[in-house]
Amino acid sequence: MTKKLGPRKNIPERPDADRRVRQSLRIARVLHVLNLIQSRGRWNVAAIAKELDCSARTVHRDLNVLEFCGVPFYFSEEEQCYRVRSDFRFPTLMLNSEEALGQAIATAITKTPGLNIGLGAGPTTTRLASASNDEIKQTIADAMSLIEVFDLKLVDHSRHGEILKTVQLALLGANQITGVYLSPYEESPVKLTLHPYRLCLVKQAWYVIGHIDGETEAKTFRAARFKSLRQTEAMAQRPEKFDLRKHFGNAWSVYRGAVSYDVELRFDASVARTVVETNWHHTQTEKKHRDGSVTLMFTVDGLEEIQRWILGWTGDVNIVSPAELRVAIIERLRKGIDDNSK
Repeated sequence: MTKKLGPRKNIPERPDADRRVRQSLRIARVLHVLNLIQSRGRWNVAAIAKELDCSARTVHRDLNVLEFCGVPFYFSEEEQCYRVRSDFRFPTLMLNSEEALGQAIATAITKTPGLNIGLGAGPTTTRLASASNDEIKQTIADAMSLIEVFDLKLVDHSRHGEILKTVQLALLGANQITGVYLSPYEESPVKLTLHPYRLCLVKQAWYVIGHIDGETEAKTFRAARFKSLRQTEAMAQRPEKFDLRKHFGNAWSVYRGAVSYDVELRFDASVARTVVETNWHHTQTEKKHRDGSVTLMFTVDGLEEIQRWILGWTGDVNIVSPAELRVAIIERLRKGIDDNSK
């Protein structure tokens, strides 16, 4: 007599968003396996498992998926690795030269230290190239060898890969995150539970925007300052119409002051051409003068962050207004002189 099992109790079901994320990650991994065995390298189960940082059992499951999908691969006894039949082409979009160039540029950008917070565009570009005609394949190869992103001076996030991945998955799954944060305004690390809204790159670093559990005000947290972070099963409360520009307001960078200032800076003719080459702030306007100098004007919420930027132009800039900014810069310069005169 077969014993009937009662209903399962106290076993929480995974949210649909969480399942979709996990399914997407599995699909990405399976396609990565296909990309490897289609390449010229020698990939057996052990090598694939090491490359993907997974178990041999997982690799066998992914190979079974490829076989079920009709991918004609085989194990070469002579080379001791997997190969895909040479005439096989994985269904893909037909790219034109401009689209192929754009994909190659995206790959170059996402390989750059500080921007390589995931697999990036590399695996997709390689897969597209392997399934494209010779002209597109050559365009991608040429672009990859000739286009590089160099010396962006971004914060080193090489040790924070798991932190950033956790934030990404939590955002996609609409889950809360909890961890230990080292705030510059606290004497010791604090444990936080956050409802994340966005992950964004501002100036030189990645930041998490969200509110602390139990509060409502959105705050900005530097990703590199998390000492640990994990995703929870609790759903995050995220405003439907959150506006990132409104959150940052007219902050010079990421930390918005309570008072708004109209800043006017006059740069000498010797640096005028250089300074106007860059849009330093979204409120920036400029006025050129007959002597070759140029005045830049901004509306800034808070004066703390802009001071460091102005100090970098010392000797080539005059602070027209506000007076508070001029006084603050003079005090910083005096302190700098005192500190280096001892």
